[in-house]
Amino acid sequence: MATIMSSTGNQGSAAKAAKAGVSELESMLSESPSSDRVCLKLAQILRVRRSEVALLRLDKASLRFIFPPELRSAGVLPLTGSAVAARTAATRTPLLSNTFMRVKHVSLFEAVKLGAEVEDRSQEQMPIQKIMSVPVLRSGNVMGVVQVSRKGLDASLAGADFTGEDLKQLEQAAEILSRMPFMQEGAEI
Repeated sequence: MATIMSSTGNQGSAAKAAKAGVSELESMLSESPSSDRVCLKLAQILRVRRSEVALLRLDKASLRFIFPPELRSAGVLPLTGSAVAARTAATRTPLLSNTFMRVKHVSLFEAVKLGAEVEDRSQEQMPIQKIMSVPVLRSGNVMGVVQVSRKGLDASLAGADFTGEDLKQLEQAAEILSRMPFMQEGAEI
């Protein structure tokens, strides 16, 4: 019984901390922060590494990376393509997959070296094992997609499974992202 209670207590405090984190993200709106700063905060809120957050913006019927900065010049994803981000934008439907490695997907972007921080180096070219992908919508229109992943050699090494609560937080974050200046089409990245 004590184990269950302490586990439940930990989940409750984690949920409170996450809610506080999402409100921190909202409070950043008035500062007109950079996409880098917002995505680093998002990584902190969802307890993932910097290299496990991606933010793409709709730009002329394609998605363009605005975070991580290393992928800004990597090209665009057509909305008609099979990439998870493209499907998320096209269907306006969130995705949570804790078995992503088993899903056929384009792994081209996983090969790009990300981050100079020590914590990122070990994860630089690890495959994505688990992913959440959420459309960034404003007045029903797709502005982009935000994705959070867990990388590792296998699912057990990638970290905890994403939960429905994690997806809910990412959806709340996406709503806040839709109001950030850098998400407006044509805005400076």
